[in-house]
Amino acid sequence: QVHLVESGGGLVQAGASLRLSCTVSGGTISRSAMGWFRQVSGKDRQFVAALNWIGGSPTYAPSVKGRFTISRDTAKNTLYLQMNDLKPEDSAIYYCAAGVYGGTSADYWGQGTQVTVTS
Repeated sequence: QVHLVESGGGLVQAGASLRLSCTVSGGTISRSAMGWFRQVSGKDRQFVAALNWIGGSPTYAPSVKGRFTISRDTAKNTLYLQMNDLKPEDSAIYYCAAGVYGGTSADYWGQGTQVTVTS
């Protein structure tokens, strides 16, 4: 059973940066696609970024491409999301996911971390 724990969310002003972290434990994810999603209350969960744990090119939602960077540290079993030039529309609960498939589905999810961007 894979366990994911996110951290790094917070309240920032527009234009600021945040780095989210997702620590992975309890299972094998060596061949898993990992990703970040976000959800605003009352709306569907939205894909943000993903990459394969063993490497390869990441993928991004058009709305964050050029501002967000997904990366991982295999030695620390940690997935990151560096978010720059944050905008109010980036405000959401951000979820880490392992075993991403089908665009918005995943085998495992973290509990989420809140990101709020004020104008």
